[in-house]
Amino acid sequence: MAEETPAPSPPAAPDAAEGGEKRLSKNQLKKLAKGKGDKKKKEKPQWGPGKKKEAPKKETSKQEQEPFVNPTPKGEKKDMSKIPFADAYYPTAVEAAWQDWWEAAGYYQGNPAAAMGRPEDERFIMVIPPPNVTGSLHLGHALTAAVEDTLTRWHRMKGHATLYVPGTDHAGIATQSVVEKMLMKNENKSRHDFGREEFVKKVWEWKGEYGNRITTQLRRLGSSVDWSRERFTMDDMLSKAVVEAFNRFHEKGLLYRANRLGNWSCALKSAISDIEVDYIDLPGRT
Repeated sequence: MAEETPAPSPPAAPDAAEGGEKRLSKNQLKKLAKGKGDKKKKEKPQWGPGKKKEAPKKETSKQEQEPFVNPTPKGEKKDMSKIPFADAYYPTAVEAAWQDWWEAAGYYQGNPAAAMGRPEDERFIMVIPPPNVTGSLHLGHALTAAVEDTLTRWHRMKGHATLYVPGTDHAGIATQSVVEKMLMKNENKSRHDFGREEFVKKVWEWKGEYGNRITTQLRRLGSSVDWSRERFTMDDMLSKAVVEAFNRFHEKGLLYRANRLGNWSCALKSAISDIEVDYIDLPGRT
């Protein structure tokens, strides 16, 4: 019969009195007996570029692989039977063509005849505070437009006569600055090189080319505005209204000429409003 060999006993812990070292605990002795005590500590990772992990490859759907092409002619109602059903929500395919059909059908146009004779609480008219033509809509504009559009649609569903008017502001100083920078960059000329009339023509050309960004964004939002009444603050009709308003203010004594401290821009060679001025406190006398 094979002789039974006794299990190796764990090494004795040195006496604290002899070597001055601490005794090992029972758990440490058990680990040494199982051979786990001699394991090397893992080195901590050092800072450096290291190996980049490859990102898992995404399986792209057909809608992501192939760009959507809108088959609906402009202004016609969208035929959903001609568009394949998507696996997930695809905004470009879902939202395409509807705004053009709504405009062509005239669903959002105000009807003056329907408004005549209606009591005041059955008429709802709202004008979009015109954003500057030089910029583009941000999140604040989107929030405001959503609230305005919700109110307009609510009154329309109640059967009230509604009118939601879109438009943009000419933003005189901002537009002048943008056009001046463009002319200096492209033609190396200032507005003084063109003269007043020619420079105004350049401004109108710029507005015709770049001024539709805001209206495009409003259409993408789906705002139910009456696009047949879209206005720009430099339109002839609005300019006449401004002149009429100033004359009435002057006749009533609300608008007058007097000596006041104003803000003069040395760069623009023009008076500017308080809101356009950045104030800097200077210590001591100047």
